[in-house]
Amino acid sequence: MSQPERVLVVANETVAGRDLIDAVKRHADAGPVSVHVICPQSAPKHGYVIYDETVREAAENRLAMTIAQLKEIGVDATGEVMDPDPFSAVTDALNERHYDAIVLSTHPETRSGWLRQGLIKRVQDAVDVPVEHVVVDLEAEDDTARTLVVANRTVSGEPLIEQLKALATERPHRFIVICPQDGVDGGDEAHRRLAQTLERLEQEGLQAIGQVTHPDPFTAIRTALDFYNVDEIVISTFPETRSGWLRSDLIGRIESTTSRPVRHVVSDPAVAEEA
Repeated sequence: MSQPERVLVVANETVAGRDLIDAVKRHADAGPVSVHVICPQSAPKHGYVIYDETVREAAENRLAMTIAQLKEIGVDATGEVMDPDPFSAVTDALNERHYDAIVLSTHPETRSGWLRQGLIKRVQDAVDVPVEHVVVDLEAEDDTARTLVVANRTVSGEPLIEQLKALATERPHRFIVICPQDGVDGGDEAHRRLAQTLERLEQEGLQAIGQVTHPDPFTAIRTALDFYNVDEIVISTFPETRSGWLRSDLIGRIESTTSRPVRHVVSDPAVAEEA
């Protein structure tokens, strides 16, 4: 029995793109494959992130989405977050293991920093295996909606869960849940609430990943938009009389700084805190 083809997949923001998944599937259709995905972590465009772990968690989340999508098409894969420099990440991976082919995914030329750096040719010149370049235009993909969900104390609230379930009935969805930690509870409570919510969404059959983020919700959202390509934003708050986010006009500020549609969900304080 022949050894499976070893395929190294290299991608960052496009790591969950449909065209990339299709490219890996073509390798799998040709015969047994062993796939390893590396995801160079990137810095945010706006310079908002102050926690190094936020950058890495975002990269790990994108990687998790990709491995889940590959599993859906019958391809088991491993993955890891690597050096921020993509060329160094590739060479480090090749030093650890031999690969028969490299699949390198980028944005279209007008949006790709990797292409402006000449990454494809640099990798081709440095290796002796085929290098396949896959262009992923995330904005043109419309089969699965990607929704950024923003909530803190209301993250387990029933109105938010019902809103997400309703969205998922309209078309296939993947949800990215971010939970800004606050000074009252600290990070432990935010992580606990987020974990409970992700477990609940899984029970409801919804695909979701999540992370605890910067305490300021505006900063957290702007940073998340750098890390995740999303189609819409759902923000969950208490009513106006109880919500610091609403008093700071979070909804209006986000609407004025992004082209994505913003949905606002209000949760009753007593019910949300009970949950």
